[in-house]
Amino acid sequence: MTHLTPDEQALAAGDRGEGAAMAMRIVAEAARLMGAPGLIPVASAHIDGALYHGDSGTLFAETLVGGGAKVAVPATLNVGALDLVGCSRVRLPPHERGMARRMMAAYEAMGCAPTWTCAPYQAGHRPAVGTDVAWGESNAVVFCNSVLGARTNRYGDFLDIACAIVARAPDYGLHRPENRRARFVVDASGLTPELRASDAFWPVIGTWYGLQAGTAVGVIDGLQGFATEDRLKAFGAASASAGGVGLFHIAGVTPEAPDVATAAGGSAAGLETIRLTGPMLRDAYDRLSTADGDTVDAIAIGSPHLSLDEVRELQRLLAGRAVRLPFYACTGRHVIRAIDADGSRAALETQGITFVADTCVVVTPILERATGVLMTNSGKFAHYAPGNTGLAARYGALADCVESAVAGRLVREDSLWS
Repeated sequence: MTHLTPDEQALAAGDRGEGAAMAMRIVAEAARLMGAPGLIPVASAHIDGALYHGDSGTLFAETLVGGGAKVAVPATLNVGALDLVGCSRVRLPPHERGMARRMMAAYEAMGCAPTWTCAPYQAGHRPAVGTDVAWGESNAVVFCNSVLGARTNRYGDFLDIACAIVARAPDYGLHRPENRRARFVVDASGLTPELRASDAFWPVIGTWYGLQAGTAVGVIDGLQGFATEDRLKAFGAASASAGGVGLFHIAGVTPEAPDVATAAGGSAAGLETIRLTGPMLRDAYDRLSTADGDTVDAIAIGSPHLSLDEVRELQRLLAGRAVRLPFYACTGRHVIRAIDADGSRAALETQGITFVADTCVVVTPILERATGVLMTNSGKFAHYAPGNTGLAARYGALADCVESAVAGRLVREDSLWS
């Protein structure tokens, strides 16, 4: 039985209008289904539900708007189905395009910030350690919990906006400290420093970890000194795609894990320890590719969205050369503004790079073809591309993606994985 306070009961009865009442009823019913004893206040939200999957989602959002609903906490928006910045061409038919635009407009009408990025934490939305929030989008959720140390469950489409409107979320799961303790330990100290220092390593270990962990919380030891924010982003996204990871700890890196014992709640005695080896990672590396041969038909990077540092690295690796294959670089409008200001976008577009803002190539039709091989440095793209785009996946480092695009065929250095 979920207990609602008098204020919450009044909200459900319509004190703030029918839109807020509808949102409160949704949150309360979700809490009942999850077995939550009550609701807790949340300080912010990240909304995944503004991506068009059908007319019902648009009509739901417009019903909330019609009922006067407004978000009661700061709320950022995940990717939509359209590139409103105009960097790329979205190939949606007229009806779907119109409904997608109406959906995006409805969420903005409710007061959500038009960030349109799956990496809101790199666009300024960074709740403090220990803060309860209601976030959607799997990579954003795992980054929020793990790297920022805020507390959220994986809030699905439409529940996320309901939580934002009532500034409440069900009190269960990763909001509770006892559910955030590590239940197993991964020892990565036996891997070579060269491997751990490679950007290509992080989506691969994230994939392995997601397959191993499922939804369980673990702590990894042996990565101290190798983590950057972009690497943690890549790890979390891959782990949340390959498994159901909502929280991970890395000893000496993430805020709730100054050491292994603290991550485990005070003592790691008795916890299973898995010693990570090269062959275990090689298996995860191989899983990220579903294509054979040396054919590559397109390149896509930026899932999660590219940071400004990653765009700079792309520019460095290209070194002024033009690409021979379609090359899509997905990022947020906050990065587009920065590379517009210094001329980087225009230079890279001249070299053949197509920027994709506000959305990405696996959630809306942007790619020029529906068959072939898509190469990527993203564990998340590699996981979702075959099912969402029809193209087989080929995983490689960013440098591999660049060299393949310049050569017009697969160029991949995989000695790290031998």
